[in-house]
Amino acid sequence: MPKNQNPVTQKSGVSTNVILTIAVVVVAVLVIGGVLLFNRSGDSGGGAGGGSGTPPVAAEVLRKPDSNVLTEAPDDKVTVTEFLDYQCSSCYQYYSQMTKKIETDYAGRITFVTRNYPLEMHPLGQHAARAAEAAALQGKYKEMYHALFDNWTAWATANAEELNSDEAKATAEFEKYAQQIGLDVNRFKQDMVSPHVQAKIDRDVADGEAAGVSGTPSIFINGKKFEQGSAQNMAEVDQAFRKQLDQELAK
Repeated sequence: MPKNQNPVTQKSGVSTNVILTIAVVVVAVLVIGGVLLFNRSGDSGGGAGGGSGTPPVAAEVLRKPDSNVLTEAPDDKVTVTEFLDYQCSSCYQYYSQMTKKIETDYAGRITFVTRNYPLEMHPLGQHAARAAEAAALQGKYKEMYHALFDNWTAWATANAEELNSDEAKATAEFEKYAQQIGLDVNRFKQDMVSPHVQAKIDRDVADGEAAGVSGTPSIFINGKKFEQGSAQNMAEVDQAFRKQLDQELAK
């Protein structure tokens, strides 16, 4: 021991180092654990997230009397509710590679409800939702829903890397779709900017928040959040989704 060194100070210094080391390890474990927990249970959009241990979301939260329906089963045994943003690229992927086929393949067997959940990161998400709801007021929601997604690249993207933010360009596209599906275009344009349509979208968003939605697409099967699990591509997601539908139908 060097001369004049306080043995108590030396001992307490070693103890402090040990304590600090332990504290760092504990914090690291907590942080890593928190990240893993978030990745397992957090909503990342794309149908992931939720938590199979949580109780189902109440039916009245997921569907209102005026909610838009793509296909309806007489017995309402299985209800699928999707919260979507029309400009969301993941929603477009889900539509083009899964839900469009689900709508056809399970027609008459499931009730498929769609709700609006436009995200701030998508500059035309609200605008497209208003177009869909304006079409719904003339009984043509389903047709506009398909037109928006079938022509997604025409209005939603500016180029291969950027989303479109040109509302005038999108409006021209939406009016073209309105004409193609047989809407009164003048009424369509008026309804798009009406408080009634905006209130409908706002109610959808509020219900989505109540259901725990934080990203799109978020899909519920009989109130339970669909989780893609270990699926690595859309073909596997589609397989997992159909498996859950078939299980619910078999009950």
